[in-house]
Amino acid sequence: MCGIVGLFLKKEELRPKLGELLTDMLVTMTDRGPDSAGIAIYGDEAGRLKLTVQSDTPEATFHGLDVALSHAIESPVAMRVIDTHAVLTLPEAAEAQARAYLAEKGIRVMGAGHAMEIYKEVGLPRDVARRFQLRGMAGSHGIGHTRMATESAVTTLGAHPFSTGTDQCLVHNGSLSNHNQMRRVLSEKGFAPQTANDTEVAACYISSRLAEGANLGEALEGTLKDLDGFFTFVVGTRNGFGVVRDPIACKPAVMAETEDYVAFGSEYRALANLPGIETARVWEPEPATVYFWER
Repeated sequence: MCGIVGLFLKKEELRPKLGELLTDMLVTMTDRGPDSAGIAIYGDEAGRLKLTVQSDTPEATFHGLDVALSHAIESPVAMRVIDTHAVLTLPEAAEAQARAYLAEKGIRVMGAGHAMEIYKEVGLPRDVARRFQLRGMAGSHGIGHTRMATESAVTTLGAHPFSTGTDQCLVHNGSLSNHNQMRRVLSEKGFAPQTANDTEVAACYISSRLAEGANLGEALEGTLKDLDGFFTFVVGTRNGFGVVRDPIACKPAVMAETEDYVAFGSEYRALANLPGIETARVWEPEPATVYFWER
């Protein structure tokens, strides 16, 4: 079933409240997906690349990791640890070298970007939010997901969002029927999914289209032609977020817009406590129609 939330803030003064608002939206969707949860936050840019990594044994794995990685890539690395995740800040030119080192050490990369940080784990949304201190996070926009696993195991790697491109991530409600076929196609293009989750296939598809020169709107339009099944996709990018539903649109979705924000929820109750919601323009996104907002 799953639940999706998204919030794009139009006003700078609201940025400190992003984590609080998005967390309340996410927790409200708990009964749509109680097995795991995740969130992508687009916050301040450090002028260097941020790699969000995860470990099941964070105390041992992250101890001294910044120093060791600095030596491996011969560049300074800053590290901020939050529960089972850590955000490593390093020169963008050293990304490939850093990824190779982390893979050798068995450390999972959740996502990479100048603005984006991704946090996801198994557990109830309220517990995941508490562990990662999501309420205290600031930023311009973010998307979140509560998962009810249907097509793959309940694992950290199976949780959403999935990130397969710089500052890009995707969450999904629904099921794809041609994901195995698309795995083969995407693998041949160099965008091989790493998990059994069909949502990662969709994320890889978006990445492949962007790499081919499509813009976000064109990439989302392409999902309507190339991906079979029923789906609602919400995609986060460095500058905003986009929404698309399949032509049948059997999965619930609602949006709201004010002068202060644009919000998405699988159900209206995810939006009900947002400030100014009583005067917002509220609507159900049309089937097979692309919506996106950028700053």
